[in-house]
Formats: sequence, C-alpha cells, structure tokens
Amino acid sequence: MPGKVIKLDALKKLRKRWRAQKKKMVFTNGCFDLIHPGHIRYLQEARAAGDLLVVGLNSDGSVRKIKGKKRPVIPGKDRAEILCALRFVDYVVFFGEDTPGKLIAALAPDVLIKGADWELDKIVGADLVLKKGGAVKQIKFAKGYSTSGIIDEVLKKYCPGRSKKS
Repeated sequence: MPGKVIKLDALKKLRKRWRAQKKKMVFTNGCFDLIHPGHIRYLQEARAAGDLLVVGLNSDGSVRKIKGKKRPVIPGKDRAEILCALRFVDYVVFFGEDTPGKLIAALAPDVLIKGADWELDKIVGADLVLKKGGAVKQIKFAKGYSTSGIIDEVLKKYCPGRSKKS
C-alpha cells in the first residue's frame, strides 16, 4: 500500500494541513501482530472518533522488547501492509521506542485512543493531548481475542505439550 506507510516528517506536514482543514486526527498504536477480529473492531471504533486514523506501529525490535524474543510472529513490513489494507486506517507510522510518546508529542492528535485495560494516568501522551484540548478515549477489547491466545491455541493443536513460552 504505497503512501499509507509514512515517515514522521511527512506525517507532520500532513498534520499541519489537516489542522488548517479542521480535520480531526485520531491516533492509536500497537504491535498488531496476527491481526484478529478484536484488532479490527478496535481500529474501526478508533476511526469513528475522527476524520483520519493514524496508527503507530511498533518496530520489530520494539515488539521483541515488549512481548519477548519470539515476537513478532509477522515482520513489521507485513504487519504494516495488512494495516494499510484496512479501509479505516489512513496512515501507518513505525516507531522503535518502547512507547509512542515521541510520535504523540510531534503530532498532538485530536483524539488519542488506547485499550480500556489502560488506566488514564498510565496512557503515554494522554496528559499532552488533554493539555492541548484533545480527547483521550479508551476502547473495550472484544472478549476472546488476543494474539497470545491465538499462539497458544496453535501450539496446543499442532504442537501438543508446548506453549508459547517453550
């Protein structure tokens, strides 16, 4: 999906244009490894909160730091391609840090989205977004869907006696 994966510098220029056009930019982030219906529902709801949805995507190195050395299952380039194929995702930008704090500070989204499992005071960038007059929205996860759960199920079915941790 050429054009939808974008570098921060180019995204900052677009952000200026969107502000001038009074378009509401929504930002969320994640690893998005093994896309499942929970991800789809989350991203659709995120997009519904504004005019444009920008997804901050953890780099492979960042995913390994957060999820462990066996992750991601799907390389970053492929995860980005999958996200870009979704009509409700407008842009994908990679970040290599543990958190998307640098992206959020640079973009100052109008709406910051995070899962409802995060307490408001623990959401990276929430204070900055709120200080600039934006909103922070927490979205409930769809029950029964998780990448770790999918990995466990595959291992259980196809590699009896093994788990994702072995």
